Amino acid sequence: MMHIHEEAARCLLCAVAPCSKVCKKGDPARAIRAIRFGNEALAGRWVAECTDEELKEAEAACIHYDRPVRIRELVRSVECDCVASDGEKPSLAIKFCGIPCENPFFLASSAVCTNYEMVARAFDAGWAGVFYKTICMQDILEVSPRFDAVKNGTSFAGFRNMEQLSENPVCVDFDILRRLKHDYPSKVVVASIMGQAEEEWIELAKMAEAAGVDAVELNFSCPQMRLAGMGSDVGQNAELVTFYTAYVKRNVKIPVIAKMTPNITQINQPAMGSYFAGADAISAINTIKSVTMSPQSAVSDKLTVSGYSGRAVKPIALRFIYEMSSNNIMKKVEYSGIGGIETWRDALEFIQLGCRNVQVCTAVMEYGYRIIDDLILGLQNYMVERGVEQLDALVGEQLPNFVLPSNLDRETIVYPKFDHEKCVGCGRCYTSCMDGGHQAIRFDDETRHPHIIGAKCVGCHLCRLVCPTGAIGLAKRVNKTK
Repeated sequence: MMHIHEEAARCLLCAVAPCSKVCKKGDPARAIRAIRFGNEALAGRWVAECTDEELKEAEAACIHYDRPVRIRELVRSVECDCVASDGEKPSLAIKFCGIPCENPFFLASSAVCTNYEMVARAFDAGWAGVFYKTICMQDILEVSPRFDAVKNGTSFAGFRNMEQLSENPVCVDFDILRRLKHDYPSKVVVASIMGQAEEEWIELAKMAEAAGVDAVELNFSCPQMRLAGMGSDVGQNAELVTFYTAYVKRNVKIPVIAKMTPNITQINQPAMGSYFAGADAISAINTIKSVTMSPQSAVSDKLTVSGYSGRAVKPIALRFIYEMSSNNIMKKVEYSGIGGIETWRDALEFIQLGCRNVQVCTAVMEYGYRIIDDLILGLQNYMVERGVEQLDALVGEQLPNFVLPSNLDRETIVYPKFDHEKCVGCGRCYTSCMDGGHQAIRFDDETRHPHIIGAKCVGCHLCRLVCPTGAIGLAKRVNKTK
């Protein structure tokens, strides 16, 4: 039995994939990438005409550190293509601050968008817009090395960076933005700026507007600034956020977006400050202050606190988005979601909590601009399956399902349901339940089958979460026995 996502995760996602080079009638690398990024139901389209002999050659050509990816078994395990024909795919067009966007996928202000050539390639690949790397008046001196990662196999579980803002001269960056908007008029170009005083915020915002950008983002959130009084130092102070947002808003006509820091207990305080100062939108979150201890990432043998991003921060980012979008006071402001977005499902979760676009950084740093293909394809296919014609219909749709913990249903239970056909008899569920749960699973050493002890099971579903084969599902919800 193959776990397709586990096997797809073994693929190194080669820049020029040898497996696809030897396969004349298909693209197995693209099929594997589809599985990797949440489009397993669509992966078959790239290998539909491949013969077993071709796939055998592709497997032989696979580059790997231990054994080749089992390409034949992997691509033959996926479902048939279920997406509508190209002419029937729904549009992902949506407006953000009144600006038409061809889709909701943007590059986040970061290392993934530091010059003209990079952004142009991203636009050509299909990204709808860019929040260009933050521009400031100060000289930016970076350290080396400045990245670290908490890894899950060969992939990033979380990513730590000490990078600050753009190292380009201010005039160079605004010229880049001017050229990008001229050469790509249908794309959305947002200037991210950071000042150290009122005059700098105003001057940078005016320069951005003069460059012809669509909007300006105020970076109140960078957690690793070398100079005091900038970045998250400001974002943690609701009064400063209010003042600086108001200064910019009074001096430009383009939309103003305030970028919030997660390094705070109550994000609604600075968020409301920006809202009352006239911000058109709020983007969140920036990276979370963190420490990693890898000796290879030390700077001249010294360590420091810096920002953490990637898949590990997504639940935290979603929490902050929910807290702001469910705030009845800020009903007219729009949201741009950031934090751990790697697949279209990740993006969908932010949209369902009220975001009208999402920004991606870490996933691009790890996998490249090419992930836009699966972001677009997956979201379109989801809309086809649900019969949704406009992306607007998904914005905020999950907000009504959130309640306070005191209002959750505590009178019913959902028991785990075992599928012994999928069960391989590893006993992980038994071990976890015995040592971390309620001792509600009995394990038969002879048959290697687990069995629920109903009288002890509380429906916590730890067993389902640790099962490596998906052999544990959900039974029907029933009333608790008294």
